[in-house]
Order: sequence, then structure tokens, then C-alpha cells
Amino acid sequence: MTLLKRGLSRRKVLQTGVAGVVGAGVAPMMFTKGAWAQEFCNNPTGDTVTIGLNVPLTGAYAEEGADELRAYQLAVKHLNGEGDGGLLNVLTPTALTGKGILGKKVAYVTSDSQTKADVARAGATRMIERDGALMITGGSSSGVAVAVQGLCQEMGIIFMAGLTHSNDTTGKDKRRYGFRHFFNAYQSGVALGPVLGQEYGNDRKAYHLTADYTWGWTQEESMKNATEALGWETTAAVRTPLGAGDFSQFLTPVLNSGADVLVLNHYGNDMVNSLTQAVQFGMREREVNGKKFEIVVPLISELMAKGAGPNIKGIYGTSNWHWNLQDPGTVAFTKSFGAEYGAPPSQAAHTCYVQTLLYADACERAGTFYPPEVIKALEGHEFDGMGNGRTLYRAEDHQCMKDVLVVKGSENPTSEYDVLEVVQVVGRDAVDYDPAIFGGDLGPAEPAPIC
Repeated sequence: MTLLKRGLSRRKVLQTGVAGVVGAGVAPMMFTKGAWAQEFCNNPTGDTVTIGLNVPLTGAYAEEGADELRAYQLAVKHLNGEGDGGLLNVLTPTALTGKGILGKKVAYVTSDSQTKADVARAGATRMIERDGALMITGGSSSGVAVAVQGLCQEMGIIFMAGLTHSNDTTGKDKRRYGFRHFFNAYQSGVALGPVLGQEYGNDRKAYHLTADYTWGWTQEESMKNATEALGWETTAAVRTPLGAGDFSQFLTPVLNSGADVLVLNHYGNDMVNSLTQAVQFGMREREVNGKKFEIVVPLISELMAKGAGPNIKGIYGTSNWHWNLQDPGTVAFTKSFGAEYGAPPSQAAHTCYVQTLLYADACERAGTFYPPEVIKALEGHEFDGMGNGRTLYRAEDHQCMKDVLVVKGSENPTSEYDVLEVVQVVGRDAVDYDPAIFGGDLGPAEPAPIC
């Protein structure tokens, strides 16, 4: 019988603690291996295990969210032994069986995060408390990821982050119950900086337009550090609201700033709109300081590039993954996703699919759903076959350490999906860093709170 069934609210349990609950006449929780099954949040006692998918189906990042949802549905299908198995066939090492997770069929519930932190937290809370979700995953915004990760830490629910690129997610805001497969803004700067220096030279003046939330702030900082190390000057850095739509008021000052590079720290529809409007302003046809004016988009997805159309041609950025890589994992996932949905997957879809499999595999390796043991199985785990080369789930900050791609918009696309080309694969060692530079504290894993 859970503490909630004995009439104590989750908040009361968290405030009172185990000692206080014992004082109220409730038997103490025993966290030995044999006693886990009855004493943690949403322990699946039936024949299914439920995961909560918290994705933006409306708002500025809705297109990314829709592709994430497709990937999650495919991952659940493969975990349950349906379809061609996808990446279950190439993940190494693996404990996955294609028979659900620990013999239980995987089910899911969904919530539209709307790319709003408060909405995402409310949706995650609902899926945990009402629907019994044992793991929460998803998101296309670092603001959402940080908010939901904090909630999951409080409630003792593992959070397998979707698309989140802020340094803060596994930096100052990292949590023991949160894990990130996606790369971060610091790694984008490290990977992209040398390519920009080679292509555009070391004497440049950059103007930044930046999404005004945690991802944009850390992306701007990382790009400024990388480009100023080359010798570039930052002439201005202006914050823009998420979902602005019309960026003309922010673009007009660029024309008179003396800058010869515009860095768009935007994502999703915001990037499509700001880039399109910058091209309409004639920026790509200008010459400033005796140089051709350039635009840089530090984080690019296939969906964004497709939405921007010919405006993306020749523009440099970074990506977490690309469907046209030729390693076995990428080939297998692209084939499965394409057969299911008739289009290649985005990097958002890829990272969400992989996160689902990695959680399931950790449960299998741990032999339990008890979160602290699943966390131990993820921390320091090294694997391959997922399309990013040898990958380490670093124990110190729960950041996946893997290769990073430098990409640019295809100059001569051969199809509507041939929108990005991989310029360089930057190896994992080259983008490594000491996690202490971003601070933060993972916090405890045991005992797991009871929600």
C-alpha cells in the first residue's frame, strides 16, 4: 500500500520525510533489493508500464514535437516486438528483448507542452499522478526541459530529455533524475568555430539575435566565446521573444551596425522566420567591410532547413545527427522511420527514439524499475549502434558524450529531404569538457520519493 493510499499527500510525504511518516504510524520504507517493488512512485504492478510523452504539438516548436511523437510511437512499437525492431537490432551492448520492458508491455500517454515551462510541468504532473507514468520524456525547448527535469527530481521519476541544447540542462540545472542524449551549445561552439574561421576568416564583426530563454542565452555565450577566440568582434547581442513571428524590428538595426555576420540563435519556426526575413532584407546580397555578408545558424535541424527552403543554402551550423549518415544505426533507424511515416527522421525524432530505448535497456540491465537502480545503470554506461559513434552517458552530469556534426544547407539539393549536408564529423574527444565548468549539483538518487 502506498503512502498516498494511507491518506498522505505527495507534498506531505516530501515535507515530512521517512522519519516523520514513521512517527505518524506508517511502517518505514525498506530500500533493500527485495523491498523495492512496493515502495516507489508508480511502480508498475500490472502487465504494462506507462511512459509519459511531453511534446510541443502547438507553438513555435510544434513541427519538431510532431516528429518526436512519431519517433516515440515507433520506439514503443519496437520495444513491444512489433515491426522490424529498428535500433534494437544494432544497439551494443544491449539487454533489450523485444518483449516490452522486464516482460511488461510498454504503453504511453501524451501531453502538449506548447513549448511553455508551466504548461509542460502541469502536463508532466498530470501524467505522473493521474496516468501512472513511470518515466517522462520529450520536449523541444531547454526551458521546458529544465522545468520538467526539476519536477521529476522532486517526484522520483526519471526524465529522459528530448531536444534540449542549453548548457544549463546538464550544467547548473542538472538533476540526478534527468538524462540528456542531445549535445549542448558549448559543443556547438567548439565544433563550429574552426569551420567558420576557415570559411570566413578571423576578421569579422558579428551581430547576434538570440531567443530569450536558457537555450538562447547559452548558445549566444558559446558562439561568442568560439568566434571571439578566432578574433571576431561582437558588435551587438539582442534578445528576441520566443514565437515572435515578425523579426523585422530586430533585423533593421543589423543593417546599420557595421556587422558583416548575423548569428541567428533561433530554433524551430523562429529560425525559419528570422532567416527568411533576413534574406528578404537583402542581407545575403550585401557587402560590408569589404566582405560578403554571412548568416550563421549555430543549431540547425532538417525540419528547419526544409522550412527555410532555398534560404538555407550554404549556411553553416551544427546538428546532433543526420539521417543520411551511413553507419548501421543510422541506416536502420532511417529505414524503419521512413517505412512507417514516408519521410526521413529529424534529429529531434532520433534523439527521442534513442532515449526511449536507453531507458528501457537500463531497466533491463538493472533488473528493476526502481529509479535509483535504473539511474546507476545509466550513469557511466557506454554504448554504440545508435548513429552517433561510441557514446558515453557521463556519470558526473548525465550528458551523452559523442560526435558532433558540422552541417550546411545543401547547395544543390536532389530532393525535398536533401536539405543539409554534413561538412565535418567532429569527434567526441574534440568536444569533451570538464563538467565542473558549468557548475550545478545532481542531487541524491536514494531513497526514491513516493509520488
